[in-house]
Amino acid sequence: MMLLILLAAQAATATLGAADHQVDRPLAVPTRKPDFADEFRGTRVDTRVWRFDASRNAEGWANHEKQYYDARNARVANGTLVIEARRERPRGADSGGQDYTSAKLVSRKALGYGTYEIRAKLPCARGTWPAVWMLPATGNWPAMGEIDIMEMVGWDANVVHATVHSEAYNHVRGTQRGAQVTVPTACTAFHRYQLEWRSDAILIGVDGRAYMRVANDRPGGAAAWPFDRPFQMILNLAMGGDWGGTRGIDDAALPQRMTVDYVRYWRPR
Repeated sequence: MMLLILLAAQAATATLGAADHQVDRPLAVPTRKPDFADEFRGTRVDTRVWRFDASRNAEGWANHEKQYYDARNARVANGTLVIEARRERPRGADSGGQDYTSAKLVSRKALGYGTYEIRAKLPCARGTWPAVWMLPATGNWPAMGEIDIMEMVGWDANVVHATVHSEAYNHVRGTQRGAQVTVPTACTAFHRYQLEWRSDAILIGVDGRAYMRVANDRPGGAAAWPFDRPFQMILNLAMGGDWGGTRGIDDAALPQRMTVDYVRYWRPR
């Protein structure tokens, strides 16, 4: 989700989207049982599978985002995970003075090479910034690496982005590698957001078609390709920020929700 800590001041002028690795090819998921999955069939978020991240509520989140993350903004209902963004003052003692609340979930299990599928329906209101993305458990950004499986900003509704970041290739430098695709019903229907992560390439797609491919073919070692260890999955709905808030926030459209039907992962065979 375009994580930025030490370089936040530079991000305001950075171009966060990328369209330099566009492809159009099939992206199939295995037909066997997933090696890891959450189908959200219970009555609450399974905290054995996910943890809630509220670590930067007091100091504020990356990219000048406007939300306060609260576990109470995530619920399981009708077989789906619902992450809801609201216009309200935070209720926690760690408030940083935000005017919006939302939720951020991080998988407790770190996953590596393989195929991922997340079926989700996105919010489209101006100011929303939903994301499905991955980071390793430790390290400093951007050297640690980042894989953005799905990002969309509400002011540019139905345009879905995939991006990867590393020390040498990231949005602060303007060298990030990624692509985008229009999904006309991203906000009104569920779609399957997919990642195929291999040692030689990362492909990201929607509904069985890859639209981004980044190959492990650049010199620089880990600075170009830090994607050789397990990463944790992150599901969140941010508000505002350098990209999501480019055209302001439509308070009248809140609350807004990102709804996730399932998360699935298959190891390579």
